Amino acid sequence: MNHDFNQDFFSLFGLPRRFAIDAAGLDAAWRAAAAQVHPDRYAASSDAEKRSALMLATRVNEAYQTLKSPLNRARYLLLLSGVDTQEENNTRMPGDFLMAQMEWRESIDDARANVDALESLSRRLRAEVKDLQAELETALDARADLDAAAILVRKLRFMEKLDQEIGDAIGNLLD
Repeated sequence: MNHDFNQDFFSLFGLPRRFAIDAAGLDAAWRAAAAQVHPDRYAASSDAEKRSALMLATRVNEAYQTLKSPLNRARYLLLLSGVDTQEENNTRMPGDFLMAQMEWRESIDDARANVDALESLSRRLRAEVKDLQAELETALDARADLDAAAILVRKLRFMEKLDQEIGDAIGNLLD
């Protein structure tokens, strides 16, 4: 394993720098890298080697968690290209998307007392998320349209918040 802390997460696992990722390949690369840098392998080593192994293990796990999540992977790809998604301070969205968000929130409010209705909303939401992820793959991998990709990341962030809201509502009903 390369111990260069300046290499990107894709290089760390020997993967191409793309949004579309081989999940099984990522898992296998992570397991191999994690085993190689696991701190237990350095128990008899010097303190400096132990610290280095711990830092490498932390980096391997951070890289894995980043690349495993489609939203985090897209953010990371954009970051590598010098694009800030501005999710915290740029909430401008196309009007049709904002209307859809309002409709989602109303549907969630209407379904708050019904687990089946909330689960149905969750399935619909996940289907829309998959569609947005497919658009994101096209924007990043096929067209290299970083501006469109940044907007799609912000849209996916909104959808992630809706998913959390639905999950919280289901959890409240099941408690």
